[in-house]
Amino acid sequence: MRTVTRVLIASALALGLGCARTDWIDRTLVTVDVTGTWSGTMMVAGGARSARDVVFELEQKGSTVKGTMRVTPRESAPDALEGTVAGDVFRFKDPRANWEGELTISGEEMAGRVTGGGLSGLVTLRRADPPAPPASPPR
Repeated sequence: MRTVTRVLIASALALGLGCARTDWIDRTLVTVDVTGTWSGTMMVAGGARSARDVVFELEQKGSTVKGTMRVTPRESAPDALEGTVAGDVFRFKDPRANWEGELTISGEEMAGRVTGGGLSGLVTLRRADPPAPPASPPR
């Protein structure tokens, strides 16, 4: 009887592990810092495909990101952004609900889909000014 109970428990654990979702730590872990200026292009979808220049000015504290986004030639003033970083993904919206996006960060580049302002497209950005390295502790 004990053997049967052990086999049933082991089977239930094995099945449960196979169906498990990603660990919450992996979903919330901040592994990148997006602080700085990022510039690149948005390939606008639609009838007349065109490219727009995009500049992000970002400041990250923990997983929270605040900053601005400027799309030219369409936008005259930058839109404020609020977002988060989880793993290597930067998700953002602007408070006025004009823009939102999800970009995947890879080293000094990030890319993904952005929608808003009557536009939708794929954005590719490169960091223009990397953040300064942390100061060395005093000796």
